[in-house]
Amino acid sequence: MKIMNCPLNGPRNITEFVSFGEIRDMPDPATVSDSDWGAYVFLENNTAGVIDEWWLHAPTNFWFIARRNTVTDEVLETMTVDQYRASKAAVPGVAATGAAGKAALP
Repeated sequence: MKIMNCPLNGPRNITEFVSFGEIRDMPDPATVSDSDWGAYVFLENNTAGVIDEWWLHAPTNFWFIARRNTVTDEVLETMTVDQYRASKAAVPGVAATGAAGKAALP
């Protein structure tokens, strides 16, 4: 059985979670081209390595961030959205928000 650590509920069976893909900054809907908007909605980077992803603990409807290695499928870290934004704000030159001022929910 694979266990994932939920930031709200602690260690839980992986079957309780749903992955919603890599965190990406949402382009500004008022200025983005149709082509770029289509790419944002329908295409994924499919990066081999460590990525930050949106996850949902389905029984409690709690959204959080997991840092996962896509090559080994190892979950390296889980954190609340606030913890994720704080960690990105602490790194100079790294944007922690999307066009609307927040990382867009999937």
